[in-house]
Amino acid sequence: MINIKFGTDGWRAIIAKEYTVDNVIRVSSAAAMWMKERKYKRVVVGFDCRFGGRMFSEYAASVFADSGIEVFFDRNFSSTPMVSLAVVKMKADLGIVITASHNPPSYNGYKLKSGFGGPTIPKEIAEVEALIPDFIPEHITDFKHFVDKGMIHFIDMEQMYMDHVLSYFDIESMNKNVNLAYDGMFGAGQNVIRRLFPNAHLLHCDYNPSFLGQAPEPIERNLTELADLVKSDKSINLGLANDGDADRIGLFDEDGEFVDSHHILLLALYYMYEFKKEKGKVAVSFSVSNKVEKLAKQYGLDYQVTGIGFKYIAEIMINETVLVGGEESGGISVAGHIPERDGVWMGLIIMELMAKTGKSLKELIKVIYEKVGAFKFDRDDMHLDDSKMQQVLDKCDNLKEIGGRPIIKTETIDGWKYYLNEDTWVMVRPSGTEPVFRVYCQAENKAKVRETLNDAHKALLS
Repeated sequence: MINIKFGTDGWRAIIAKEYTVDNVIRVSSAAAMWMKERKYKRVVVGFDCRFGGRMFSEYAASVFADSGIEVFFDRNFSSTPMVSLAVVKMKADLGIVITASHNPPSYNGYKLKSGFGGPTIPKEIAEVEALIPDFIPEHITDFKHFVDKGMIHFIDMEQMYMDHVLSYFDIESMNKNVNLAYDGMFGAGQNVIRRLFPNAHLLHCDYNPSFLGQAPEPIERNLTELADLVKSDKSINLGLANDGDADRIGLFDEDGEFVDSHHILLLALYYMYEFKKEKGKVAVSFSVSNKVEKLAKQYGLDYQVTGIGFKYIAEIMINETVLVGGEESGGISVAGHIPERDGVWMGLIIMELMAKTGKSLKELIKVIYEKVGAFKFDRDDMHLDDSKMQQVLDKCDNLKEIGGRPIIKTETIDGWKYYLNEDTWVMVRPSGTEPVFRVYCQAENKAKVRETLNDAHKALLS
């Protein structure tokens, strides 16, 4: 039996290697034991568009049902935010999502969602992890048996989510003012966007668990088709993309220029404070731009930095009023919704901001730059063998300069963030979901970002 560990956001592994029916049963058995210890009675189980999603989720559901736990299950694929919302709507105690989010197509995974409608907090994840047996428990695996017994109930999570969206947003105004191009990346956000925006220009909005061999992560290098579509059709004024389980967002402005999550966080904060007239804490992960702190201070809002992983932000959101919370990776949440990152919801926030102001995305970013100054950002992924990985780790604690420029400040909340001046920084951190080293950089323009990233590679590998 392999040792199953939960990473930044759930357990993830390669299908048919570590990610097997037997191991899904082991994890589900642990989660069921954890629920029974607390006398929890209801669980929501969902899956996204990955290979074997429904099969794995049916095994998980049957484990819970066999433990006497009432299961709510959707026959069709759902996004992670849909599952989290369903947990709240069904007054469930736990949610399970069979997904590997943005990982390459060879992966699947297992996320835990708590009764408040967001990622299970680290302490409780550790408790479940400690209960994972080192053997395959015997249990009834006949899904239909538990359906017939009334232990597994079918629900429509997508419709729940649609109703929730329509109660909050003026979709009619968005349809009039925003001509949308959407890249579903073969993920779980495709149906709801198709229903909300029937005239949207759609890319990769069909069921294809191979994802055409590309990781469904909405970053610039993975979205060249969407960029080209926006550039070629001058009537399109927004490009939106979501990852495999639709909890992350990528955007393109009307010129087909990529808008990263740092800018989206700034726009969300601007919208929530200046248009919604709401206040609260701003909570972001360690890899987020310091420009967000600058805007939060202008608004007189409390600001907190967490480790990498939305679970840390969610833990703050359930105890305090958080106006905006988010990560560099495109997972963002705002007050008035569940404490869960939601790529579709954030796309709707941006579209409503455009519809209300009559400004394009590029014009809105200019407004933000007037407040905090212009900047660009990018990230490289270094695929290293174990010896090189260790070499980089050894270098990180002793790095003094990058490209001949002295490091004036180092922060080590989760990884290493090196400041070369007030607004230029490089961050280095091993991924919590893949065997790669991530190198992040913020600088005043794209050319400077690229130059600094190249210098960082040399400094780390020399």
